[in-house]
Amino acid sequence: MPRLKTIPPEPKPDCSLCPRLVAFRRANKKAYPDYFNGAVASFGDEQARILVIGLAPGLKGANKTGRPFTGDFSGELLFRCLTAMGWSNGQNENRPDDGFELHDVMITNAVRCVPPENKPIGAEVNNCRPYLMARLDALPKLKVLFALGKVAHDTTLRNFGFRLAAYPFAHKAKHLLPNGLTLIDSYHCSRYNVNTGRLTETMFMEALMETKIALEN
Repeated sequence: MPRLKTIPPEPKPDCSLCPRLVAFRRANKKAYPDYFNGAVASFGDEQARILVIGLAPGLKGANKTGRPFTGDFSGELLFRCLTAMGWSNGQNENRPDDGFELHDVMITNAVRCVPPENKPIGAEVNNCRPYLMARLDALPKLKVLFALGKVAHDTTLRNFGFRLAAYPFAHKAKHLLPNGLTLIDSYHCSRYNVNTGRLTETMFMEALMETKIALEN
């Protein structure tokens, strides 16, 4: 996909590119009128060397608060581990006004609007991909991409036109990309993955340690 230099790194909250997501968003506005209910902008350090790429906002997480990974289980684990790595300031209180800040890290999603059942379809990933590319282009010091799950892994590679087969997804996998960036994979830090034992906090920290090592090389 060619890079669209004129597109901003963040969609407007009322983005209308995906009819299914717009309909779901409107239904959520009726059911949850106090929620953010819009396309969720990225969160973090504009000079970040690390971009964490998730799947999509959670209905009662980022879709409620308007900040990626804020207000749900996956965010509590992610922010706790980023803090343990020394990549944050303040304390996450699951509110966008809690003063919590990320250092050297930005967090975004492959799809910026909450999808039904937390499952975006291919067309929605494709529609949102230019915003992910613009987000990448807007980070002048970017060095490492940290993909949470296979969908984030795949869409990141497709952004650059790289063959998926050449960079297989696996937890803690490290991929040196032809454009000079390093892609680190992790299982998504979702409640389901943690509850089923697919991902432990120790495993997640190990993947983040790979990210730290990649920064130093």
